[in-house]
Amino acid sequence: MSALSASVYRVTVRGRFRNLTEQAQRYLAGAQAEHDIFRSAYTEEGTFTYDERIQFFNLRYEVRAVDAAAAEATGQSEAELFLRTMGFGYDRLTVQVVDVSAIWDDVERRR
Repeated sequence: MSALSASVYRVTVRGRFRNLTEQAQRYLAGAQAEHDIFRSAYTEEGTFTYDERIQFFNLRYEVRAVDAAAAEATGQSEAELFLRTMGFGYDRLTVQVVDVSAIWDDVERRR
């Protein structure tokens, strides 16, 4: 994929924690300040935030892809890999994709 054919997308993956081990719960409780929603940003590495009750989470990614479907697949794959690697059980994943260039097009139209 060339840089000219790719667009930048903001991908948000949301879900619910499920069947967390005691170790995972302790980790999440101890690391909560590092994963506050106010620290969240769209980055290539992704940012991980969750609610204080440790029930729901979101991951935010900035993805360069040829289209929204490819960005969605990449974001979901990255999120699932992260959750599995960390040993966090989950379900009810949803993925939202926004084309960043469309945001700027909208700004230009409103001027």
